[in-house]
This record gives sequence, C-alpha cells and structure tokens, in this order.
Amino acid sequence: MTQDATSAAQGCIFCAIVARQAEASVVYEDETVVVFMDLNPVTPGHLLVVPRKHAVGLEDLDGATSAHVWSVGHNMARALRRSSMRCEGINVLLCDGEVAFQTVFHFHLHVIPRYAGDGWTLKADSPERKRSLLDSDAQAIKDAIASTD
Repeated sequence: MTQDATSAAQGCIFCAIVARQAEASVVYEDETVVVFMDLNPVTPGHLLVVPRKHAVGLEDLDGATSAHVWSVGHNMARALRRSSMRCEGINVLLCDGEVAFQTVFHFHLHVIPRYAGDGWTLKADSPERKRSLLDSDAQAIKDAIASTD
C-alpha cells in the first residue's frame, strides 16, 4: 500500500472492520472481501461487499478485485433471494464519489433486498437527451476507453 493509501486507510471504519478492530455482523469473507450487514440499512438484510485492501473508489480498485466484488455481490443477492428474509427484489448499488452519495470512502458495493411497500425509492426526472448529444457523449467515452487498459 502506498503512503497515500496508508494515510487514507487510517481512521477508515471499513479497514477497522476488515482487521477485526471494529464490530460487524459478518455474513461472508474470503481472502479478498468481507461482507457484512450495513449498520444503517435501507431495508432489513442490506449488505455491504467490501474489499480487504483499502481503495477509495472504482479508479483505485484493480480489475481482479473489482470482478470478485461483483461476483460475491451476485452470490449475496442470490442468498438473500433464497433466505428466510423473503425479499421480493434486489438493488445492487455503487456510490463512487461524494456527489454520487458515497459517505464511507472505502470502496463498497451495496446489496439491498427490496420488499413491497418498503418505502425506499430512486426517483429522478430524466428528460430524453437529443441523439446528437448522446452520440457526442458516446464518442467521449469511446475516446477514454483506451486509457483504461
């Protein structure tokens, strides 16, 4: 871990949970991730999939760890569906950056069981975007893809 990453990890509640220095209700763990119950759940059964190695956001996460986080998240969603919690749906949510509602700056994937009438909503007024703007946006992203390899 670089000096910056070490400094960022100091005081990180998720790093403390991974190191067993803070309490958590752990559901699953392996050499790469720890999965535990969210202390402030949207609904009962709300899980967090957290890499053991400190990474603030997607840009700081290596591809293998990222793939594993998503794979474990998928398995956790399947487990929630099959559990006695009887959820009727699942939201998988990633908040990457403060403007995207990230509040703990250690990468984590939310796996949120949903129940009819649970009261949680994701509503946005999303007007249709002109095709020329969509094409321009697509090109900007295509141009950046090469720099992600």
